[in-house]
Amino acid sequence: MNILITGGAGFIGSHVATFHLERGDEVVAVDDLSTGNPANVEAFKSHPRFRFVHADLLAWPGLAGAAKVADRIYHLAAVVGMFRVLKDPVRITKVNVGATEALLEAVATSGHLPQVVIASSSSVYGRSEAKELGEEDDVVFTPHDGGLTGYGLSKLVNEIQAHAYRESFGLPVAVARLFNAAGPRQTGTYGFVVPRFVDEAVKGKPLTVYGDGRQTRSFCDVRDTVAALDLLAGCRAAYGVPVNVGTTREISILDLAKLVIERTGSNSEITFVPFDEAYGAHFEHIMRRRPVVRRLQELTGFRPRFTLENTIDDLVSSHRPAPLHAHA
Repeated sequence: MNILITGGAGFIGSHVATFHLERGDEVVAVDDLSTGNPANVEAFKSHPRFRFVHADLLAWPGLAGAAKVADRIYHLAAVVGMFRVLKDPVRITKVNVGATEALLEAVATSGHLPQVVIASSSSVYGRSEAKELGEEDDVVFTPHDGGLTGYGLSKLVNEIQAHAYRESFGLPVAVARLFNAAGPRQTGTYGFVVPRFVDEAVKGKPLTVYGDGRQTRSFCDVRDTVAALDLLAGCRAAYGVPVNVGTTREISILDLAKLVIERTGSNSEITFVPFDEAYGAHFEHIMRRRPVVRRLQELTGFRPRFTLENTIDDLVSSHRPAPLHAHA
């Protein structure tokens, strides 16, 4: 297969590239490197079946040509990460909405119909306080200054765009609502909590918990996320409907910090920082993010292979290549 990955130097995108190269596919990854990292694709930069294009998707002259030869497209290019989203709200609309429109239009006029996977987000559920979040649940947004509303709505617009192009042009497009992917190559730079905790613990620094740590999340190993995306891309019944991609194991951020300290054998302490101090006065934190994954399982038979402990251990290995007790 010919695979096109937008945001291909990003955390998830680089794992998609690895997955398809190992399967024998041809891979083209395009990324403007605003949040993507060249180091993520360094291992296979010279691979004969891999090509990297440094370009802004909105201005890339090669988009139409790439769409014409692609058998499958993973659209992962987006403004992501808590700190990046809060710092640069204007780019959310430009990139998350504009680039998705450009991609879908290129596919619709390409003369053939490659499989397309649009990466949505659990943020589309907005301020829902449900104990678990299913695809048929109402989404809840309220107008306010700042926060994650713009990001969540941009991803909801992406879903609407995908559905519109499915209805109008018959595009085989799958929409994946991603829940807290984590794993190797992820960094804490833009607010991702698992790699940030691992980095702090490995360095013996205090683990910074925002709020009181009672807020919960369900973390999915990126390798499971990629496997689910592959299954959805090839599943006709999945086209045109949103599908939660994640795991149902729920853990509080405070317990996550404790687990990371345990897995690293660190002597780090845990410190608490108020939300408004970390994110600004208008930030509205979400207490729960646990997906219902029944639709994903029924459509694809997907079952996760990695535990949260596996994910943390692999992140620790990447942050600390040699054991602390090793001697030269």
